[in-house]
Amino acid sequence: MAAQRTQTLVLIGHGMVGHRLLEALAERGALVDPEVPGGPGWRVTVLAEEDVPAYDRVCLSSVFTGTAPDQLGLSTPEFLAGHGIDLRLGDPAEHLDTAARTVTTTSGAVVPYDALVLATGSYPFVPPIPGADAPGCFTYRTLYDVDALTSYAERARTGVVVGGGLLGLEAAGALRTLGLATHVVEFAPRLMPLQVDDGGAAALRATIESMGVGVHTGVAAAEVETDPEGRASLLRLSDGRRLPADVVVFSAGVRPRDRLAREAGLAVGDRGGVAVDERCRTTDPYVYAIGECAQTSDGRVYGLVAPGYRMAEAVADQLAGSGATVFTGADTSTRLKLLGADVASFGDPFADGRDGGPRTTEIVFSDGREGVYKKLLLGPEGQLLGGILVGDAAAYGSLVPHAGRRLPGPPETFLLPAGAAGAEPPGAGALPDDAVVCSCHNVTKGAVAGAIAEHGLTDIGGVKRCTKAGTGCGGCVHTLQAVLDAAGVRRRKGLCEHFPELSRPELYELVRTEHIRSYTELTERYGSGGAGCAVCKPVVANVLGTLAPELGLGHVLDGEQAALQDSNDLFLANLQKDGTYSVVPRVPGGEITAEQLIAIGEVARDHGLYSKITGGQRIDLFGARKEELPAVWRRLIAAGFESGQAYGKSLRTVKSCVGSRFCRFGQGDSVQLAIDLELRYRGLRAPHKIKGGVSGCLRECAEARGKDIGVIATAGGWNLYVCGNGGTDPRHADLLAADLSAAELFALIDRFLMYYVRTGERLERTSAWLERIGGGTGHLREVLIEDSLGICAELEAQMDRHVAAYRDEWRAVLDDPAALARFEPHVAGVEFLEPGRGRAAVLADGTEAALFRDGDGEVYAVGNRDPFSGADVIANGIMGSRDGVPVVASPLHKQEFDLRTGVCLDDPAVRLPVLPVPGPSLPARP
Repeated sequence: MAAQRTQTLVLIGHGMVGHRLLEALAERGALVDPEVPGGPGWRVTVLAEEDVPAYDRVCLSSVFTGTAPDQLGLSTPEFLAGHGIDLRLGDPAEHLDTAARTVTTTSGAVVPYDALVLATGSYPFVPPIPGADAPGCFTYRTLYDVDALTSYAERARTGVVVGGGLLGLEAAGALRTLGLATHVVEFAPRLMPLQVDDGGAAALRATIESMGVGVHTGVAAAEVETDPEGRASLLRLSDGRRLPADVVVFSAGVRPRDRLAREAGLAVGDRGGVAVDERCRTTDPYVYAIGECAQTSDGRVYGLVAPGYRMAEAVADQLAGSGATVFTGADTSTRLKLLGADVASFGDPFADGRDGGPRTTEIVFSDGREGVYKKLLLGPEGQLLGGILVGDAAAYGSLVPHAGRRLPGPPETFLLPAGAAGAEPPGAGALPDDAVVCSCHNVTKGAVAGAIAEHGLTDIGGVKRCTKAGTGCGGCVHTLQAVLDAAGVRRRKGLCEHFPELSRPELYELVRTEHIRSYTELTERYGSGGAGCAVCKPVVANVLGTLAPELGLGHVLDGEQAALQDSNDLFLANLQKDGTYSVVPRVPGGEITAEQLIAIGEVARDHGLYSKITGGQRIDLFGARKEELPAVWRRLIAAGFESGQAYGKSLRTVKSCVGSRFCRFGQGDSVQLAIDLELRYRGLRAPHKIKGGVSGCLRECAEARGKDIGVIATAGGWNLYVCGNGGTDPRHADLLAADLSAAELFALIDRFLMYYVRTGERLERTSAWLERIGGGTGHLREVLIEDSLGICAELEAQMDRHVAAYRDEWRAVLDDPAALARFEPHVAGVEFLEPGRGRAAVLADGTEAALFRDGDGEVYAVGNRDPFSGADVIANGIMGSRDGVPVVASPLHKQEFDLRTGVCLDDPAVRLPVLPVPGPSLPARP
């Protein structure tokens, strides 16, 4: 059905699968060129129910832990405009007329089509029980659901999730993140009944219950009971028990959204889903269905994104004319992180010779102490039928490509813990070329190996760009690296092309031991040439900032250091998607006076800033322009605040509960300890951000065990936990020492932080650092408590020097006219440009340019608008070089642009306009 002339395609739904169809059509050159009216191709109209473009629903739960919703976005205005796509948000299809080939939307618009694709997804099933529609009852599928749930949970204390499957456990994690005492109710006799067996479910349940989440299996929800105001208050179970439930989240499965097809007379499955053939075509030859709304030719409705992507590829081939791709079924392998537990299943882990089939053999490894359960199921010829991994899914990427084949080595090598005798599974060389290594995008090992050879790829990023492998769930990344290794690609331990043989810890030691005081000196002595880049410059700036007391350096923006800083550190505020900045004053331990609250409110009002209380117990002010920042800081400093350093790879906050000051359970003054910790470690720059928490008792209201540094009061003193974190890969902190006095606690934290600062890799959180250095907390105890390396006194002394040298970075800028000049919106002339640093300027014709001067005095001028975001921020990017080419990295998402041609080196179809270099004087700002 290739379009030889302009034809109209209507896509109903703009979710992940719908957007993948658009991408697949664009990749095949099947969309119209908007600059060629009447040319061949499909002109697409997208009818979307939500009022935001497609976003990554797989990572929806990350919004609860601080990910901005726009960071989940899959589409860009440039993609839509460049392919003539008419995206109509908030105007879903209401009626489909297959005879007239038109769609009517809820606004009354009638849209004709030559072909139509249903990508309407599914809707959550809510059991028909009394009270299910009461205030406080939610489903969990969209960004709107997340926003509504987050707002309501602010006045709630308890929550229950109905459903213990994938989405149910994700929802339980969300409620726990929101601070609610959480329960999970599952009708089946075990959690995740479709993915794991009894052994895996038992390990999963033990892990979840150890985190304080109540689990109730083999029981159903019977009624949501309400309080006198009609809001949810209790959930009555089918066995008569009642659970406190200020919030109830229904996550008991989904149903295909097939209403449009039913009403249009298209065939649907007995249990729902638009019936389609192997080309995803419905019973009307002009209508297709993909994703969760479709019942495919194998009689199934697939609820995972990877099969939906495969369906999108099949339809794209039909519409582009080749028709080569068909969909007859898909791999349903899954790997997720649920409430801190790694869970994966693949193949058919339940095959057991049922229905007269061949006998199977189970290979099981179980460690109840660690919450680990692994099972492989082998067929009569030794072929791998499927498997289940709970608590440790590191082998997932190695096992999935072998599904349906004989394993290339003993099964136990894939199951035993890392480091155990015989636990060395064969590498990627044992995989055949037709083995699928990325099930999300159906990419084979042969395709990856071919791309490596053809394009000279050297890293995971290159493989992702060329093949899309690894850009879905990410579970195959380790396998992709193994394919790179098998191809003979040497892993580069260095930071970048400018320091190809040196890691961050090695650079740190060189700077520390050889007293190197500048980037220039470091690169002259140990670099490989070039002007640096957006990787090595911020790392060296970070190292110099950490070692400033040792090196006799001043403010992080003094002299050459300013040219090394990323935009956040350059302007001491957080860059937002529209080019404005957010300002976060420090509120140690979350303690704040009424006068300070009023002062923040007045600043927000007078500057028109959006204010939000953060998860770290402080207040974020959004929407400040770069030139406004000094004025905002002056007023905040006058009210007793200082920089909260939310912009830096440094200590952010130390969260606290009220502790013994007010709480009847409090065993220690958690507020004062949090304040003392935050004031001691403020300003310490590290490989990545650091967060702390102090709870006044074992009830753990400050969530200290989800922090890099977690402290919990006990009857005997303070327990110190380390290396925890939330985010997309949460990890509980480990107990390092118990019943410490305050003096012992501070000394041990001093050592811990400085040891991490010395040995951490670039952008490596403490949780990943602990896993990499090996030996776990046992190693940390040897080094930091037993002093096995003889460095404890040295680490403490270094921290003391940091504390003594601390100076508020906002105040330092206000006291320095040269630093303040960088906050002017436009530079007055090219003579004011600093080498290696950009400035915005207004040209004679009114165009806003980004000007850069390199170390040799060459000046470049390009457009200041970032083509990916539309924000005027390019001048704030880091200038450097890539393969000898002068480049600037966008401060938003780090795409690099050739300053000579404007071409984006990461996406050559995108470019910045190259502008004439102005003379020495420029017009004043209009």
